[in-house]
Amino acid sequence: MEGLLTRCRALPALATCSRQLSGYVPRRFHHCAPRGGRRLLLSRVFQPQNLREDQVLSLQDKFGDLTCKSQRLMLQVGLIYPASPGCYHLLPYTVRAMEKLVRVIDQEMQAIGGQKVNMPTLSPAELWQATNRWDLMGKELLRLRDRHGKEYCLGPTHEEAITALIAAQKKLSYKQLPFLLYQVTRKFRDEPRPRFGLLRGREFYMKDMYTFDSSPEAAQQTYNLVCDAYCSLFNRLGLRFVKVQADVGSIGGTMSHEFQLPVDVGEDRLAICPHCSFSANLETLDLSQMNCPACQGPLTETKGIEVGHTFYLGTKYSSIFNAQFTNIYGKPSLAEMGCYGLGVTRILAAAIEVLSTEDCVRWPSLLAPYQACLIPPKKGSKEEAASELIGQLCDHITEAVPQLHGEVLLDDRTHLTIGNRLKDANKFGYPFVIIAGKRALEDPAHFETGHAAKYLSFCIPLWKLLLGG
Repeated sequence: MEGLLTRCRALPALATCSRQLSGYVPRRFHHCAPRGGRRLLLSRVFQPQNLREDQVLSLQDKFGDLTCKSQRLMLQVGLIYPASPGCYHLLPYTVRAMEKLVRVIDQEMQAIGGQKVNMPTLSPAELWQATNRWDLMGKELLRLRDRHGKEYCLGPTHEEAITALIAAQKKLSYKQLPFLLYQVTRKFRDEPRPRFGLLRGREFYMKDMYTFDSSPEAAQQTYNLVCDAYCSLFNRLGLRFVKVQADVGSIGGTMSHEFQLPVDVGEDRLAICPHCSFSANLETLDLSQMNCPACQGPLTETKGIEVGHTFYLGTKYSSIFNAQFTNIYGKPSLAEMGCYGLGVTRILAAAIEVLSTEDCVRWPSLLAPYQACLIPPKKGSKEEAASELIGQLCDHITEAVPQLHGEVLLDDRTHLTIGNRLKDANKFGYPFVIIAGKRALEDPAHFETGHAAKYLSFCIPLWKLLLGG
């Protein structure tokens, strides 16, 4: 990026990340200047006012220990705000990042044939009682009764609901399968001790996919297909991950894998063989025998944050709800199922945990709330005349590169020094920052630009920027 900027070809490089996302282009901005057209102004972005270090620490007494980096940073820079134990307001920067993550997830799921649905959060008790999970899940289920005394839970997962939906379709043919149905919705789990901010809360966003196949062999192919899509997702995000063998837990089934981000704050203990591809959650191993079952070499232990989980369910749920299809011989057969989860809000927090410094948020480039922040001179300074020039630059960037519409933020808090705004920009983790400093009034104008807090000087004759020359 730096080399491109020095050759005055910043715009195509800056657009790279946005181009990988969908073609969505916002047409109106509610936090633009009254006569500023399409300029996005930082002063109009809603954030908790003056949330300083001492205020963050004061929240600790009310909402629990701030024991991980991502929770502390997300509070400090105004990405989240506590609502109640285990529940957080997701503020504009976080919502923008989450919407980008969901778009990338949609791309990966739909590339393998996924179809998006949306199921009710309220799940009737009788569905869960049919699978015995009403009792098995215990206090983790958030339960309630309506005015008629009917029992429900706030769904932490939707195996029962989706299987009942498929079972209600009475004339399914093997020719229609497989079905890969998924949703991205709020989930609820009554955690006994919510902690680590968005890493372990009571309310969270999750992508959950449920698949229905005509045979065990086809179901295994679908399982591998979804696992490959998960690998593609984490590779696109630039997150180092490990796929490990896992316990099926209360979901059930005969095979399970977790996708883990190795990090010290993780709550899962992982065993990884440095000599072969074997890796597993320690809860699946005999701890008295810590040699790799594949190559008999020694296993190394590390900690991780679970960000994805896959299950091969077989007919565990389809047999209970009689989810059938007509096979090639014209006979009824039970659908072979799988289920696949991604913790959407957990991926955001885990990425910040893994990538950030102690003081500054760092995002996967695809998920940064804004791709660039432009910092004009301080009001009343000798360079104030360059303010209009950097405003024009902001307009030219979004006109020349349509993918950057809605991605370039102008820090119009000109009552602050450039240094103070640069510190804020570094904390927020914008991938690119452009500063109008002392040399902005030269002919041609010189600006400073930076990527991940590394800055250099470059000249921008606007006609060259627009032509890419």
